[in-house]
Amino acid sequence: MVSLREITDANRSEIEALSVTRQQEQFVAGVSESLIEAAETPDAKPWYRAIYVGETPVGFVMISDNIAPEHPEYLGPYFLWRLLIDVRWQRRGYGRAALDLVVEYLATRPGCDRLFASFIPGDGSPLGFYLQYGFVPTGAVFDGEPVIELLLPRPSR
Repeated sequence: MVSLREITDANRSEIEALSVTRQQEQFVAGVSESLIEAAETPDAKPWYRAIYVGETPVGFVMISDNIAPEHPEYLGPYFLWRLLIDVRWQRRGYGRAALDLVVEYLATRPGCDRLFASFIPGDGSPLGFYLQYGFVPTGAVFDGEPVIELLLPRPSR
């Protein structure tokens, strides 16, 4: 059972110890760096969680959660900022399951009809994973990276 949990003093060091392969490091920042970046950019509205399978931490996800329109320096309002699955737990469906939970959360957020993401191109980039999930290229480039988007279902009323 995959779940998203808050990062607290009790689990922070365990979550920060999660890592990807050396090749993947060029495509995704580590957890410690991500948490520092989140603290330094509160206007980007960081929302982050540890990804757990049962009681075992396997990854980290961070989104921008409803960035205000007066902050065009950030891509949003909803942006997949980081998705990291520890090297020991990759290729088991946990990244997809974590994204499913993020999409479920976004269904509760005001005006959320799409989730943006960007990526660093190259051999081993996560683009294939995102395209398989349902993201599509937008043709835009943000901060030097191609932008993709996932159109989200509108909540039924």
